[in-house]
Amino acid sequence: MAPETFAQATADPRTDPPPCGSERETLMGFLDYQRRTLALKCAGLGAAALGTRAVPPSGLSLLGLVRHLSDVERFWVRSALAGDPAPPLYWRGDGDDTDFDFPEPDAALVAESMAAWRDEIAFSDAALGYASLERAVAAGHHGTVSVRWILTHLIEEYSRHNGHADLLRERIDGQVGE
Repeated sequence: MAPETFAQATADPRTDPPPCGSERETLMGFLDYQRRTLALKCAGLGAAALGTRAVPPSGLSLLGLVRHLSDVERFWVRSALAGDPAPPLYWRGDGDDTDFDFPEPDAALVAESMAAWRDEIAFSDAALGYASLERAVAAGHHGTVSVRWILTHLIEEYSRHNGHADLLRERIDGQVGE
């Protein structure tokens, strides 16, 4: 029996951002591309592989990246932009990188984490789809930022962590690529 996997490895699910779209279409296109890149890096792996901290001494794992980016989207869009006081899903203020702390991953933990990530993405897409890019919002100790800044920051977060995901995936099973 094949191990349960997050997603099947299929043809590249990403589409390029529109080369001549509006500012919002371009930013949302790049964000979508980066999110799909992370999903692609996780595709075809079971719970144990997703939870593997493959680049010692770092505690990073693909599952940890998914959980971290769930909280990134949750803070910047749900909390800062939408004003929802929802607490972080995984991050705790009592240490660094607490969203990377989890028990030995099993199929249920992976499914729950992936579902939470997809839920935060759906919420973000809905909120970012209508908010004025010029709108300024309070973002805790980060100060006041525009929706444009939030979108750009999300792209930066995914891009940076997708570099980590590249290394992790290569160490896990040798798979390389965009």
